[in-house]
Amino acid sequence: MNIVAQDVHMGTGKLKVMVKDTIDIQGFKTMSGSKAFEESLPAQKNAEVVEHILNADCTISAKTNLHELAFGITGINKAFGTPVNPKYPDLIPGGSSSGSAAAVAAGLADFSIGTDTGGSIRMPATCCGVYGLKPTFGRVSRVGVVPEQSSLDCVGPFASSISMLETAMQIIDPTFKKVVALQRAPKLAILNVAAEPEIWDSIHDFLQQAKLTATQVTAQYFDQAYQAGMQVINYENWQAYGELTKTGKVGQDVNERLLKAASTTLQQVQQAESIKDQFSAEIDQLLDQYDVLILPTLPQVPPQVVDAENTAAFLNLTALVRPFNLSGHPALSIPLETKNGLPVGLQMVAKHGADEQLCAVADFVVKAVAH
Repeated sequence: MNIVAQDVHMGTGKLKVMVKDTIDIQGFKTMSGSKAFEESLPAQKNAEVVEHILNADCTISAKTNLHELAFGITGINKAFGTPVNPKYPDLIPGGSSSGSAAAVAAGLADFSIGTDTGGSIRMPATCCGVYGLKPTFGRVSRVGVVPEQSSLDCVGPFASSISMLETAMQIIDPTFKKVVALQRAPKLAILNVAAEPEIWDSIHDFLQQAKLTATQVTAQYFDQAYQAGMQVINYENWQAYGELTKTGKVGQDVNERLLKAASTTLQQVQQAESIKDQFSAEIDQLLDQYDVLILPTLPQVPPQVVDAENTAAFLNLTALVRPFNLSGHPALSIPLETKNGLPVGLQMVAKHGADEQLCAVADFVVKAVAH
């Protein structure tokens, strides 16, 4: 299924885990889904997140495939093959953490680890119909994760339930203390953003089934935050991978994006930092009034693989996820479906550092629907 990049088999625990191949595992090459790293040396030591997993009751069975250099949103990888979306085989698995999401959806792992710089956990979680969490920026260690420097990237888990998502967080972030149960119904706000009607219909139906009400709110800087996040990603990815464009070993789609990213200036990044401050303050103000903000993860149903060859044409798919990479707030995607059985994600966003509360609210809402 092209989900596995490398078989690993480390640890002897009960929980089976797979790890995105941008994360160092001692003795294995960190390939980042690219032939440009075929001649690289094996990692000298484990990433800190891998150490946490091995020290818990876990077995790491494989490293997972991804969109090349984690610089794409479809999950299509010409170098090593595109992971098949287990639940929706005609649709993209989503990027960049495609293999990690597909592994959980296929039942190959109890939980998996991905990274999220501009939606790369939440997007494939939606595409593959599983749960995905982008923790608060800096909450989970990035030591031993490629690229070494990032202002936006977060390591986080995929799972088939909120409970397993919380278990994964307790393992990869020793400071994570699970909330036993909410003491009251959460105060919810729906962030007014642009998405296809069928996406909104699924979210409103879900909240209605949960018998929960939510207040409509707006964020003035939301669209600007989306653009600003791209400036930061482009600038930092060119710094990290620009030299690889000279090798001739980077796939055409990613190579072209890198070359285009080369024109991003430090001034643009500084302007993005200004937007970050304004947007973060705006979201913080809303989260002083509400427990979580709710919005779609993706603005539309994921495209079919045959239609998604041109990654750049589908960058709008990240319109609703990337702003929260810029702001650093924790964001979780809950899998839903349209009336026609196609994947939808309900995204929840909470205060900085309130990852436990975010999971607890998500659990409350999902259980309210189940009842």
